[in-house]
Amino acid sequence: MTVLDTIDWVIIAAYFTLILGIAFWVIRQKNDTSEDFFLAGRNLGWFVVGSSIFASNIGSEHIVGLAGSGATDGVIQAHYELHAWCLLVLGWILAPFYMRSKIYTMPEFLEKRYSPTARWVLSMISLVAYVLTKVAVGIFAGGIVFGVLLPDINFFGLNSFWFGSILVIVLTGIYSTLGGLKAVAYTESIQTVILIIGSILVTWYGLDALGGWGELRAIAGSEAFNLWRPILPEGLESTWLPIKNETTQAWYFNTNYPWITMLFCAPIIGLWYWCTDQYIVQRMLGANGLTEARRGTIAAAFLKLLPVFIFIIPGIICFALAESGKIDTIREAIMDSEGNLITANAQQAFPLLVATVLPAGIRGIVVAGLLAALMSSLAGVFNASSTLFTMDFYSKFRPNTSEKDLVKIGRIATLGMVVIGLLWIPVIQGSRGLYEYLQSVQGYLAPPIFVVFFFGIFNKRMNTQGALWTLGIGFLMGLFRLAVDTPVALSDYQYTEGSFFWIVNNIFFQYYSLLIFLVSAVVMVVVSNRTPAPDYDKIAGLAYGTVSAEDQAYVKASYTKGDVYWSVLVCVLIVAAYVYFSG
Repeated sequence: MTVLDTIDWVIIAAYFTLILGIAFWVIRQKNDTSEDFFLAGRNLGWFVVGSSIFASNIGSEHIVGLAGSGATDGVIQAHYELHAWCLLVLGWILAPFYMRSKIYTMPEFLEKRYSPTARWVLSMISLVAYVLTKVAVGIFAGGIVFGVLLPDINFFGLNSFWFGSILVIVLTGIYSTLGGLKAVAYTESIQTVILIIGSILVTWYGLDALGGWGELRAIAGSEAFNLWRPILPEGLESTWLPIKNETTQAWYFNTNYPWITMLFCAPIIGLWYWCTDQYIVQRMLGANGLTEARRGTIAAAFLKLLPVFIFIIPGIICFALAESGKIDTIREAIMDSEGNLITANAQQAFPLLVATVLPAGIRGIVVAGLLAALMSSLAGVFNASSTLFTMDFYSKFRPNTSEKDLVKIGRIATLGMVVIGLLWIPVIQGSRGLYEYLQSVQGYLAPPIFVVFFFGIFNKRMNTQGALWTLGIGFLMGLFRLAVDTPVALSDYQYTEGSFFWIVNNIFFQYYSLLIFLVSAVVMVVVSNRTPAPDYDKIAGLAYGTVSAEDQAYVKASYTKGDVYWSVLVCVLIVAAYVYFSG
C-alpha cells in the first residue's frame, strides 16, 4: 500500500516533466567552453544565484536530519540555520576577492594566494569529503523518504530504498552531466520555489492537525523552543563541562550541543561552509559581476532563515502529534510501547507528516518538494566535484587541453560521481548509524580550511609555509579523530572505558573541532611569522593590504543603499529569532 493517490502521481510526473524540460532547454544553449559548463558563462542573475545556493544547501540533511533533530532536540539545530549572516560575509567581504581573481574553484584561489601545493591538498580533501558525506547522505535520506512514502513498492525486484535512490541519482545525473552549472542552477531555482511551498504546507497542515501554535508549545514544552537549553535525558544537564548521569554515575564528555561550542565552534564551521566550500561558492562564481554575486548572497541569506520554520518546526510538530496520541500512525512509528521517543526513527518525522496530515494533491506537491531537495543537493555535489577534478587535477596535468575536451572530461567526471553514488547504495542501506557519524566529519575538516582562507585574506603576512603546515596538521588531527570514531560509528565495537581512545571518541565533536581550530590558528600565525614574508606584488588584490585604490573604488561602486538595507534586515531578523527562541 502506498500513501499517494492518483492526483499525487500526476503532480509528481508534472514536476519531473518541468525539471527535465528546463534542463533540456538549457542543454540546447551554447555550452561548449569550460566557463559555460562549469560557471554558466559567468552570466547568472542574482535570483538564480541566491536560489541555487539555497537549493544546494537544502538537501537531504534538512529533509531527514533537521526535521528529525526537531523531534528529538527541539530548536537547538536552528543555530546552524541562523548562520545566514555567513552568506553576508561571503557577499560583502569575500566576493570581491573571489570575483576579482577570476577563479573556477576555491582551491585555485589558494594557489593564487599561496602555492600550487595548497591547491592540490584542498582539492583532494574536498573530493574525498564530497564522496563520503554529501553523496552518501543524499542517498541515505532519499531511501528514508521513499521508504516512508512508498513502503511496499517492488520494481523489478527493487524495494523502495533502492528504487528511490536509483531514480533520484540517475535523473539528477542526466541533466548535471549534459548541462553543467547552468542546467543545475536554473533547475534549482524552480526546485527552490517548489520546496518552499511544499514545506510551508507541511507546517500549516501539521499545526492544524495538532490544534495550533499554542498547543504545540504546550505539548512540546518550553525547552523545545530554547536555543540554549537543549532537550537532554533525565538526570543530565547541559553545561560546557563534562556532565554526569546521576543514575548511572557515569561521566559524559559528549553533551548534547553545549552552548559554548554552539557560540564559538558553530560559526567557524558555518563560515567554512558558506564562504570557502566549492559546493556553495561555485554558484556565486557564476554570477554576472560583483553586484549580482552580492545580491545573490543576500537573497540566499533571506531564504536561509526559512528552514527553522519549514523543517525544524515540523519535526517538533511530529513529536507533539506522537506525544499527544492524536495520530496513532506517527506515535507507533517514532515511539516505543512505553511512550519514549525512538531517536533513530525520529529521522522519519518529515515524511511521516507528509504521509499522514496532508490531503491528496497537496501531498503530491510536497513530495515533489522533497524530490526537489534531494535532486538539487546531489546535482550540486556532482557539479562541484566534476569542476574540482577537471580544473584542479586534469587541466594541471594536461595544461594544453582544449576547451571542448575540458567540457568532455567534466561530463565524464560527473558521470563518474553518478556511478559512485550508485555503488554507495548497499553501503548506506546497511549502516543505520552512518548519517549521524557523517555530520561530524565537516567539524573535523572545516577548521584548517577556515584558517588558511580567512587568515590569508585578512593578513597579507600569512605565507605558503604557514598555509601548508596548517592544512597538514589540521587535517591529520581530523583524520585521527575519524579513525578513532569509525569503528564505533559503523559497528558495535566499543573502547575500554577510561582509555585514551575512549576519551577521544567521547569528546563532543564540536569541542574537538574547536581544538583543531586553535591549533591551526597558532600554527598559521607562528610559522608564517617565522618564515619569509610573501611577495606582495604576486598576491596583489588577494588580501587586505594588497588591494589597489582602483579595486577599492570598483567595490564601492558595486552596491547601493538598497543592498545595505536588505543586508541589515537579514541581521535584524536573525536577532529577532534568537530573542524569540531564547526563553
